[in-house]
Amino acid sequence: MAVTIQSLSSAAGMRVVNPATGATIAHVADMSDDEALATCSEAGRAFAAWAAVPAVERERILLRAAELMRAQAEGLARIITAEQGKPLQEARDEIAYGANFVAWYAAEGRRTYGDTIPATDPQKRLLVFPEPVGPVLLVAASNDPHAMVTRKGAPALAAGCPIVIKPAPETPLSALACAALFREAGVPEGVVRVVTTSRPAAVTQAMLAHDDIRHLTFTGSSHVGKILGAQAGGLMKPMTMELGGHAPFVVYDDAEVELAAADLAARKFTNAGQTCSCPQRIFLQDAIASRFIEALAAKIDAIVVGDGAEPGVTMGPLLSAPAVAKVERHVGDALARGAKLVRGGKRIDRGPGTFHAPTLLAEASDAMLLAQEETFGPVAAVWRFRDEAELMPWLNHPSYGLTGYCYTRDIGRAFRTSKAMRVGFIGLNDRRPQGPEVPLGGVRDSGLGREGGRWGIEQFLTLKYLSLRLPALRQ
Repeated sequence: MAVTIQSLSSAAGMRVVNPATGATIAHVADMSDDEALATCSEAGRAFAAWAAVPAVERERILLRAAELMRAQAEGLARIITAEQGKPLQEARDEIAYGANFVAWYAAEGRRTYGDTIPATDPQKRLLVFPEPVGPVLLVAASNDPHAMVTRKGAPALAAGCPIVIKPAPETPLSALACAALFREAGVPEGVVRVVTTSRPAAVTQAMLAHDDIRHLTFTGSSHVGKILGAQAGGLMKPMTMELGGHAPFVVYDDAEVELAAADLAARKFTNAGQTCSCPQRIFLQDAIASRFIEALAAKIDAIVVGDGAEPGVTMGPLLSAPAVAKVERHVGDALARGAKLVRGGKRIDRGPGTFHAPTLLAEASDAMLLAQEETFGPVAAVWRFRDEAELMPWLNHPSYGLTGYCYTRDIGRAFRTSKAMRVGFIGLNDRRPQGPEVPLGGVRDSGLGREGGRWGIEQFLTLKYLSLRLPALRQ
């Protein structure tokens, strides 16, 4: 199957809009509650057969899916750019990232080992078996529409769980394309379904309450995560959640300043700052602060903002005009409270009002909105500190705890700072600590559970313990 936007379009239904141009690129079904609940029932009916498929066969199917994603990477990337806005090269990177998760979990499904536990009674054998938890409701955010499905869906499928995918209303095409490739790879009918709707809150809550749904995996805002978490908890359904972030980015005076500035620019302005793990608060030690700001400003000057499908563009639009309005509100508040504008600071007048200039603010403070809320946009705000003692009280956000970054050549500083960060994962002199083989997730308002590595598949397994008493030997 050649993946194209046109092959996923229909003449009526919910509009999918290119955020860079405002043009309608496709229509998808705007599903009713009954239609959405029917997909949950289909997943329930498909569960027993898919769970019974040997792990080696599920591995073969998922490896084939990863091969298809890599073979059709260009078409999939163009879908991402068209519906989400990120530059085409970033979209290609997302496809590679997602395919790596599918390939990793293809093999990880064969490593869901049980245990034999030594018993105090010599006539007993104590056995523990992992079993798939059941059909999974996968609720994905809009910022990485392919990676959300693969990072969450691949371990669920490898564990033997059908998945019902509810993509963001703005970015349904990537989920539909991904589901089509899973089916082409050999995933049976009913095991992967996609629910597209313009009423995400109501439909998601209706599906979560369906008896056949046995696990929720969600990426999105902390506010929505708490609403869904309360519902799932009331239904005694387990959940995995990757929520908002407010990552600190620490640069000490012995760091490689050019490396740190280049890494920050790449991490902060990727996807126009629309990632939960991008740096939000930048802490610079006094001795290198001015040099770092100068180096970062030069990196910002080289950013080309525009339609992600155009050659040479390195930063695309935000997803919507309200997202730009939030960035403007944060920047305006920071300037009113004493921040100094170094670069950017304003909306770019082009397209449907979804572009904002990459922005650098110096002399930030904890009184500013951007120190309290997640901006989710292309704004880098800088604090300065004298020494570790002054830094430590600022380091952690009172609510969020997803990612942290630290740049230093001093191993002692690196470990002291890492220990002090109350987050789920950290990059030490490394802007990209993520990957399919490692645990990704947060603490406090940044989420529950982990995605990646052996920890990711454990979210979709439940344990069954068996105590076997052997018959007594006859004399």
